[in-house]
Amino acid sequence: MEKVLAGVLGVLAWCSVASAVQEPATPPAVISQDEATRPRFKAATDLVTLNATVRTRRGRFVSNLKAEDFLLIDGGQTRRIEQFRAESTPVNIALLVDFSGSMGVAERRLAARGTAADIINSLTPAVDAAGLYVFDKRLHELQPIAPAPGNILAQLAAVQTPFGATSLFDAIAETGRAVASQAGGRRAVVALTDGADNASRLTPEEVSGLASSIDVPVYIIAVVSPLDRSGKTTVDDARLMDGVVQGPLGNLARWTGGDIYIGVGPVQSKQAAKSIVDELRQQYLIAFEPGQRPGWHPIELRTRDKDLVVRARSGYIVQSTREGL
Repeated sequence: MEKVLAGVLGVLAWCSVASAVQEPATPPAVISQDEATRPRFKAATDLVTLNATVRTRRGRFVSNLKAEDFLLIDGGQTRRIEQFRAESTPVNIALLVDFSGSMGVAERRLAARGTAADIINSLTPAVDAAGLYVFDKRLHELQPIAPAPGNILAQLAAVQTPFGATSLFDAIAETGRAVASQAGGRRAVVALTDGADNASRLTPEEVSGLASSIDVPVYIIAVVSPLDRSGKTTVDDARLMDGVVQGPLGNLARWTGGDIYIGVGPVQSKQAAKSIVDELRQQYLIAFEPGQRPGWHPIELRTRDKDLVVRARSGYIVQSTREGL
C-alpha cells in the first residue's frame, strides 16, 4: 500500500491546502473491495490522457513548460509522452452541493449558496459550462452540464429543506461520471460540504480510483458556518484540519489531482473559487500509451526541475480483455 500524503504545503491566505511534495498521494493499490461490481470506464482512444497543474513552491502557476520538461512514471516504468498541449480551454464544472441534515445547522446552507455563487461568477458566460447536483443519501440532478451561468443559482435557492443522511463519497463518484461524459474543456467536480459522510457504499479510496480512472479532479470546499467562525480568517478547528483536510476527504481530493479548501468567510470563498477555475484553465494536457497489465496502474508525473510542484491524478485502470478492452 502506497503511503498516503501526510504533509501539506501550508494553509494559504484563503485557506487552500495543497500538496507539500511533487509526487501526488495515491490510493492503495487495491482500491476496491467489490471489484466485480465497481463501475469501469473504457477509454475512447488507445491513449491515456492526463491533466496536470504545475506551480512554484510559492504557489504561482507555471505555464511555459514543454513535453521534455516532464517525467512520467507508470508503475515504476518511464512512459513517453505521445501528445502534449499547454493552452487555455473552457472549463466544465459539476457543482455538487451537500443538502443533508447536518447542512441545515448554523447557516451552513447559506454559506454554501454564497460559495456556489462565487464559483458561477468565476466562469466565463457562454464559454464555460456548469451543472448543479445536490445530495443527501441520494444524488439529485437539478441542472445537467450546460453553458454558464444557466439558472443554477435560482435552482439552488429554491431548495429549502435539508434532506436526510449523507452519502458524500457515493455522490462524488456519481457526479464524476456525469461530468466525464462531457466532451472538451477541463472537467472537474467541485463539492460544497461540511465533510460528514454516514451512508456511502463506496470508500474514499474507491471513489478516488474511479475519478482518477476518468481523469476528473475533485475539489472540496469545506463549508464552515458563519456563526461558528465569525470574525476568523484562519483554521484552528481540529475536526476540520485532522478529520477533513488530513482525513479521507482531503486524501480523496489530492488522489484525483484536485485540492481541498476551507471557506472561513466570504473573502476566502471568493479566492478559493477563483483559484479552482484558474487552475483548471492553466492545466497541461498529456497523453501516453497505457501499460498492458489489467487493473490499477499508479502513475507519477513530475518535472525535471525539482523545485516545481506538480498535481495530477494518481493512476488509471486498464480493463481486462474479458471486460471488453
